[in-house]
Formats: sequence, C-alpha cells, structure tokens
Amino acid sequence: MHEYSIVTALMKQVEAHAAANGASSVLRLSVSIGELSGVDAYLLSAAWETFRERTICEGASLDIRTVEARWKCTGCGREIVRGQILQCPDCGLPARLSSGDEILLERIEMEVANV
Repeated sequence: MHEYSIVTALMKQVEAHAAANGASSVLRLSVSIGELSGVDAYLLSAAWETFRERTICEGASLDIRTVEARWKCTGCGREIVRGQILQCPDCGLPARLSSGDEILLERIEMEVANV
C-alpha cells in the first residue's frame, strides 16, 4: 500500500510546519487527491488513523477532497469533456491532463500559543 508512504511523507511535512510555527498540536488537515493519482481515499484515511497516534497529529482529522480529472487543449486551452477524444475539436491539437492526478496538502489547522 503506497498510501502508507504518502501518509509518512504527509506527516513529515506537517511536523515541519508545526515546528516552524510553534504549534502544540495539529487539529485538522485538508488534502486534495486526484481521481487519477492512484490513491485510494479509504486506504489513505486508514493509514492516517494508524500513523497519527503518538504524534503532534494524534487528535487531527483528515479531510480528503477528490479532484475530478479534466483535460485541456495544449493550444487554445479549451476544456475537453470527459469521454471525448483527447484532441481539441476547434484547433485539432492534443489535450493534456490539467487536473486529477494531484496529491496536495491544502490546509493545516494548528493550535499555536499566543496567536
């Protein structure tokens, strides 16, 4: 399960941000997972529950937003509708994936003293 390695990397990133901001705890994380990223949201949540124990993220929830795959023309930028041939009907250039393969840490909510 590569979700475990993703959570490990996520935890390192969060711990670095928490330390840099003097946080005493992390309350919530928000991540975006593209539908073509190869990440199973259920397995990611399960891995999060396992790895957050006895860390600064012990009480933190994990909010996962799934990002739909979208394609755009490389020339004119026209969005190509799902299910269409991945070629622009206007200019004939090939389409490129514009979203849906990402794994992004979007937000960290932390408990910080004196802020």
